[in-house]
Amino acid sequence: MSALKLVGISGALRAGSTNTLFVKEAARLFGEAEFALGDIRFPLYDGDLESSEGIPAEVQATADLIAGADAIIVSTPEYNKSLPGVLKNAFDWISRVEGNPWQDKPVAIISAAAGRAGGERAQVATREALVYSQPRFVTGPEIGLAQSFNQFDESGALTNERTVENLQVLMDKLRAEAERG
Repeated sequence: MSALKLVGISGALRAGSTNTLFVKEAARLFGEAEFALGDIRFPLYDGDLESSEGIPAEVQATADLIAGADAIIVSTPEYNKSLPGVLKNAFDWISRVEGNPWQDKPVAIISAAAGRAGGERAQVATREALVYSQPRFVTGPEIGLAQSFNQFDESGALTNERTVENLQVLMDKLRAEAERG
């Protein structure tokens, strides 16, 4: 059997983003897989742009990664009590490609945020924004990494054992869903 294909999407563009670190840690705990981090640096969605120029190449490339994935991890920061605009914009653009790359894909949503709630509202908003695409959400344990700026060591590894244990449970569930097909 070939290795599973795992795609990570970080809802933060910032260099050194704790959400990007969190996705990479989740991928490590997922275990053996071909891992790719999707790039969501897309232009703002504009129906006129789509009509005149079609789907941008970077949107199609990320949509193709998702379509070819066996499982997907989305990590979102929380901006003003919701998901960041860049992540919603990515979902909007990807919804415009031919077919539905998210359809029936196992998806785990996690969050990392500076605040005490760890981005739990952003997780709810992210789930709501993806419902249209009908993925198979892997639920529980819900993992929101609070005060994320001090939760990783110099190598990018999570330092809180309880978080690692819970993330492992979630990644084991995601793997089981991916293997189920």
